[in-house]
Amino acid sequence: MALLRGWGRTLAKRAGRPVAQVQKGSGDPDVARARMAAEAADWETLRALLEARPEGGDWTELLWAAGETAGVETWITGVIADAPDAALPRLVAGVRYVDWGWEARTGARASQVSQEQFEIFHERLRKAEKWLYEAAELEPGWASPWYVLQISGRGLEVGQTVARRRFEATVRRAPHHAGAHQQQLQQVCAKWSGSHEETHAFARAAVFGAPAGTPLGELVALAHIEQWLDMESGPDGEYITSPEVVASLNEAADHSYRHPDFVREGAWLGVLNAFAMAFALSGEVPAARECFDAIEGRVSEFPWQYLDGADPAAAYRKWAR
Repeated sequence: MALLRGWGRTLAKRAGRPVAQVQKGSGDPDVARARMAAEAADWETLRALLEARPEGGDWTELLWAAGETAGVETWITGVIADAPDAALPRLVAGVRYVDWGWEARTGARASQVSQEQFEIFHERLRKAEKWLYEAAELEPGWASPWYVLQISGRGLEVGQTVARRRFEATVRRAPHHAGAHQQQLQQVCAKWSGSHEETHAFARAAVFGAPAGTPLGELVALAHIEQWLDMESGPDGEYITSPEVVASLNEAADHSYRHPDFVREGAWLGVLNAFAMAFALSGEVPAARECFDAIEGRVSEFPWQYLDGADPAAAYRKWAR
């Protein structure tokens, strides 16, 4: 990937600018409470936190706070056994086993993952899918089981047709579910047997089919980043700095975070981080500066991890300078 030159000093560090550091999630205090409850095997507290929120997008952070907590797999099955007609513990178990499965696989390229790792990965994902389907059957109106099935499905390589059905099942229940759209964008990327054309078409349809001020605007930025990542050094720089890409990014920004209806809550920092990276790579200094100033050093791991998997904040700082 060709790194752009000549404008790094333009975004020189200003006096008083906060030190950039990775911020996990939106900063919602209930996320930390959910993680603490999961660590303590405190099902009653975790259930109360989830039940206090509307099902759908509002559950995403809380669910993953529990799902990313080591040890949940040791006690959640007991909760399921004690509540044969309850969807929520099955959903939490499904999220945990999906995260635990990807943990076994690691983020390495497939060629660097052992056969044993793949077997553990697939075994855990299959268990997750069993619980997720049970949750979906018990609560037909819930979007969350179908959203998590999108993630497990990519690991199990269910194929584009099944993946699309799972995405459609999610958005029938929660039309503007940000996580579901992010997952489907990944599904249609060239690296997952899709194509750049599919990626851009999906992103534009989702963004401009949503109301103005939509956080889904980041899909356009991410689609351009994904294509840039997939290109050879040289052509990648020509692509991301092209007038067509710059115009596309600005159009999406106008329909998203620049619009007066955009609300700075929930996943808004992720939206601004995605646009900051895309505009920085494209050499659009004023647009990039607008995003960096709004973020105030609060770095989202994704998509900066594409530039530095070990230290996304270092990648952010480099381009903010």
